[in-house]
Amino acid sequence: MQLDRALDAYLRHVTIERGLAGHTLAAYRRDLDGYVMWLGTQGIADTEAITAETVAAFIAERASSDPPPAASSLARLQSSVRGWHRFLAREGIADADPSARLRPPKQPRRLPKALTIDQVERLLGAPSAEDPIGIRDRALLELLYATGARVSEAVSLDVDDLAHGELLRLRGKGSKERNVPVGSYARAAVDAYLTRVRPALAAKGRASARLFLGARGAPLSRQSAWLIIRAAAEGAKITAEVSPHTLRHSFATHLLQGGADVRVVQELLGHASVATTQIYTHVSVDTLRDVYVTAHPRAR
Repeated sequence: MQLDRALDAYLRHVTIERGLAGHTLAAYRRDLDGYVMWLGTQGIADTEAITAETVAAFIAERASSDPPPAASSLARLQSSVRGWHRFLAREGIADADPSARLRPPKQPRRLPKALTIDQVERLLGAPSAEDPIGIRDRALLELLYATGARVSEAVSLDVDDLAHGELLRLRGKGSKERNVPVGSYARAAVDAYLTRVRPALAAKGRASARLFLGARGAPLSRQSAWLIIRAAAEGAKITAEVSPHTLRHSFATHLLQGGADVRVVQELLGHASVATTQIYTHVSVDTLRDVYVTAHPRAR
């Protein structure tokens, strides 16, 4: 089959049958568009002409580019290529899977960067409680920290997703839904936004069910949410790097430090595997020392 037709078939498959999120699908498309373009430079126009050596040469070339890609980017690229070739072989479009022996690069194990509780409180208090946009920003930040939601999940919330008492309905990866408790601080911040700010924002744009709206009434974007978080970090004078995932990391870390069971945190975060959640279970050297000094009868 011609490469373009084979790629379109795969992208339709992952869109319809696997229900991938939009940004995940876009990443697959970017990776595979680059792969198909590279195959064209090698004189390959048909899936049957792709061999294991072809796949290995492509990955080796990408790995040796200057500057070299991050291990996570290379791993994602390999995953995209493997997924496409597995699909082609499974559907009988290709006789074999030339990527079968491809192994992802070993990635360094990095601990998530979490803020301290004091830093989180300063961050949440940074937006103005009087300015309408500040009230909206505070509601967004409080909700992110209270629920551990991904930024993409938060900006995709509808007003009706709050209509479950003290629970918030989140739609995660693969369109999986989960209900997460919302604490009193976050609920108060969101109620203030819904009562004092959102009606005026909604009147500026087309009717939208989205919970968080921009200054012109359109649904708030992921990029705008990122800017809100960065502005709050600057306002709170936090020198540590604060990314859209920082509040999610802090949510998980603070829950576990407070004694929450890792499997409960797994459910709250929407992780498919508890192994993903366990990266948050690291204990700092200071915490170990404090516990030792407090608990051991001969520590001091």
